Amino acid sequence: MPEEELVELKFRLYDGSDIGPFRYSPASTVAMLKERIVAEWPKDKKIAPKGANDVKLINAGKLLENNKTVGQCRVPFGDLPKAVITMHVVVQPSVTKAKTAEKVVDETPRKNFCSCSIL
Repeated sequence: MPEEELVELKFRLYDGSDIGPFRYSPASTVAMLKERIVAEWPKDKKIAPKGANDVKLINAGKLLENNKTVGQCRVPFGDLPKAVITMHVVVQPSVTKAKTAEKVVDETPRKNFCSCSIL
């Protein structure tokens, strides 16, 4: 594949630091990008994804779907063929984990207290 066809991407983290830039084929999927982000995640960050499902990618204000390709997600930039595209990374735990945590809180036994004052 000629080098001109590759898309150069970097990923902006919550604290303003970046992962990349890396070159990808336009046929690469968003799921593949997420796997790479998890593998390259800096070890010194307080917030870190446990897996690719915890990572959300945003490009041009749109949340990217796992089954879409880089070519489908890319926004045309006019006369900037070699521009590095910055995608924003959000770490968000999956919904099933959050619901499990809520159930644990709701299942804690509650103590009912009643008091009465007669004057």
